[in-house]
Amino acid sequence: MDTPIRKDIVDGLIAQLGIQDFAKATIREVKQVAAMAEQASGVEYIKMEMGIPGLPAARVGVEAQVRALQGGIASQYPDIQGYPELKRQASRFVKAFVGVDVSPEGCVPVSGSMQGTFASFLTCSQADHRKDTVLFIDPGFPVQKMQLQVQGVRYQTFDVYDYRGQRLRSKLEEYLSTGRICAIVYSNPNNPSWVCLTEEELSIIGQLATQYDAVIMEDLAYFAMDFRQDLSQPFQPPYQPSVARYTDNYMLLISGSKAFSYAGERIGVVCISDKLFHRHYPDLSARYEGLPFGLVFSTRMLYALSSGTSHSAQYALAEMFRAASDGEYRFRDEVKVYGQRAKRLKDIFLRHGFHIVYDRDGEQPVADGFYFTIGYPGMTSGQLAHELMYYGVSAISLITTGSHQEGLRVCTSFIEDHQYAQLEERMAVFAQNNA
Repeated sequence: MDTPIRKDIVDGLIAQLGIQDFAKATIREVKQVAAMAEQASGVEYIKMEMGIPGLPAARVGVEAQVRALQGGIASQYPDIQGYPELKRQASRFVKAFVGVDVSPEGCVPVSGSMQGTFASFLTCSQADHRKDTVLFIDPGFPVQKMQLQVQGVRYQTFDVYDYRGQRLRSKLEEYLSTGRICAIVYSNPNNPSWVCLTEEELSIIGQLATQYDAVIMEDLAYFAMDFRQDLSQPFQPPYQPSVARYTDNYMLLISGSKAFSYAGERIGVVCISDKLFHRHYPDLSARYEGLPFGLVFSTRMLYALSSGTSHSAQYALAEMFRAASDGEYRFRDEVKVYGQRAKRLKDIFLRHGFHIVYDRDGEQPVADGFYFTIGYPGMTSGQLAHELMYYGVSAISLITTGSHQEGLRVCTSFIEDHQYAQLEERMAVFAQNNA
């Protein structure tokens, strides 16, 4: 059967943009091909490549930010340590939803978690000259590796797919035993696979971080978005799983972008454990006038990068944290739709011969959420990504995320209600054409 979009249109655009291997096409490149093919063919694309929130920004934050702007805050530089009320509410929020204590002092506003990871990489990689390498538990967010490339910092990676449970211990020790790992990075829930590390796995990571003196950078961009359990009750278990219960060597990166749909204002916090915040590393002390880790992070790295974070956005995040911690604002209720979309999309793909690549957390099926992963028998990542473009479906290859598995990342954020029927129809044709 013919494909919904002529193959020569898609192939011509890929060649025009100079993409030699579609498996390695970036998110922006896939997005550009989809937009141009949509325009050339007149056929609507089902866009699954971009991890951008598809929901309105949290009203409680918008209203607080507007009040701050109307009060004249835009004319004032923010304190490099952050708006005091945001620091206080961030500390409460971590206690309410993670169940651990972090002092307000260690909760530092950043211009989104992207800036948070950049400054964290700088601080961790300079703390001890013997530890010059960052370790990624992949798959992960490709831009974080680009940040290290920009900084000239070494990194290593491994795909967690084959190292779940107790197998994670020996794999981590393989890298940590070299003495060169300064930091370990992962997201939880994970972008792109949506796997969630279990308490057993977090305990292993925490124990080894203490044993080998490495800092854990825990990216909580999709905070409390494991919809298999109710993580919405402040100050009551179950809490957002975190390595913070198993080591003092941690930095929690909490973003306003996904959980609060506040991506455009570039606001988040990095919450540094009390012990790590006040720790003096000889190399940092020599370079930065005797300052401890936490003050190097804020008064040197962040100050040099941006001289602070949007003042009015700090008021927005402070109010969102306060309202969530007080039980007035149930942020998870607003983002549950991502899980509902994932369930419907997975069912369609599975009906037509696809499989879920990262499919389990321990004994549990992986949660339905912002992302999931699909593969098709006999097709590599690049072949599948390229082939689906003929059917008006755009998604990125897992190869670009550090995964060693063949498949694609699917994002649920831009799916419209009418597109489920479109996807059902197109995947039925896909299955026939690839039988």
